[in-house]
Amino acid sequence: MKCKASISHDETIIRRLRKDPEFAAEYLKAALEDEDEPRVLLIALRHLAQAQGIAKVAKAAGIERESLYRALSVHGNPRLSTLVAVTKAIGLRLTVEAAS
Repeated sequence: MKCKASISHDETIIRRLRKDPEFAAEYLKAALEDEDEPRVLLIALRHLAQAQGIAKVAKAAGIERESLYRALSVHGNPRLSTLVAVTKAIGLRLTVEAAS
């Protein structure tokens, strides 16, 4: 009996992000709300960029592809301007609201 090849959690998320823009917005919003671990935002942005194609997002954001990979890596430390450009390139925006 053949077993189905499993896919990684990251690939599952990327596929869903590719198909569902509302899920993508909620995914980024949830990442922004994680105050204890700022790297969660980088992971979410990397997944979103991968869902739309890193090269395409980098071009739309006006960033070199390699620079985008570095900025969204585990050890990345992107500028605010990079974060804004990437979110705009993927069709989303960062927002701020009063803490409750």
